[in-house]
Amino acid sequence: MFISQAWAQAGQPQGGGIESMLLIVVMFGVLYFLMIRPQMKRAKEHKAMIEALQKGDEVVSGGGILGRVSKLNENYVTLEVANGVEMTLQRSAVQVVLPKGTIKNIS
Repeated sequence: MFISQAWAQAGQPQGGGIESMLLIVVMFGVLYFLMIRPQMKRAKEHKAMIEALQKGDEVVSGGGILGRVSKLNENYVTLEVANGVEMTLQRSAVQVVLPKGTIKNIS
C-alpha cells in the first residue's frame, strides 16, 4: 500500500536546478551589496584615518575617551586626556578624529 504511493510521488517533476542556482546567486549579490561592501568601505576609511593621525589631533577612542594626540608610534598613540595625564592606546582604538578646538579644557 505505501510502496505504490511512494512510486507515484517519485514520478512528479522536481524543481529545476537553474532556478535554485539563480536564487542562490541573487541572494549572494544582495548580501554583498548590503553587508560586505559597506563594511569593506568603512574598514578602508578607518585605516586611512588611523594612518593620517598627527600630533595635536583631537580624537575619541573606542571606549569614549577624549584626548589630544601627544605621541605617535607605529602601533600606539599616546593621548593627553587632562593636564599632565597621558594614556597609551593602540592606534586601532581611535574611532573618530574631532575638528580642531573641540576639546577646550586640555592645555
